[in-house]
Amino acid sequence: MNRKYPKFTADELSTGVNDYFTYIKGKYRTTKAPPKKPGDKPTRQKIWDREPEPATITGLALFLGFSSRLSFDDYEQKGKFAQLLRRGRLRIEAEYEKKLHDHYTSGPIFALKSLGWNDGKTIDTTSVSRSLNIKIIETGPKPANSEKEVIIEE
Repeated sequence: MNRKYPKFTADELSTGVNDYFTYIKGKYRTTKAPPKKPGDKPTRQKIWDREPEPATITGLALFLGFSSRLSFDDYEQKGKFAQLLRRGRLRIEAEYEKKLHDHYTSGPIFALKSLGWNDGKTIDTTSVSRSLNIKIIETGPKPANSEKEVIIEE
């Protein structure tokens, strides 16, 4: 299947990834806030024009102009500048990893596992070939081959 990717140079893609991380920080302006009580000095307050948002793979894909996660993932695997997208993904993983130090970690843990991380409980699935020698020792009467060989004594 031939997927269409956005057209960009290495510099444009690198700039696009960096611009995404700048964009998600949000946009605000500061103004003087009135004093809370008479005699207090005025303070500065942030007024958000665009709220900050978390870093996501889908957000990065949309920001760069990809039309689907599938085409983003495909380009990340086989694209001309795939290493730049991999670096972007790594930056997103770093953001989730930072959240592991917060009180609620189930969301970041889920996200990191979805991105290929494991929880350290790896199980060795390589099989070990061992031989077990069994020697059958026959004792007592030989078993019957069929019911006809069995004699019932009353």
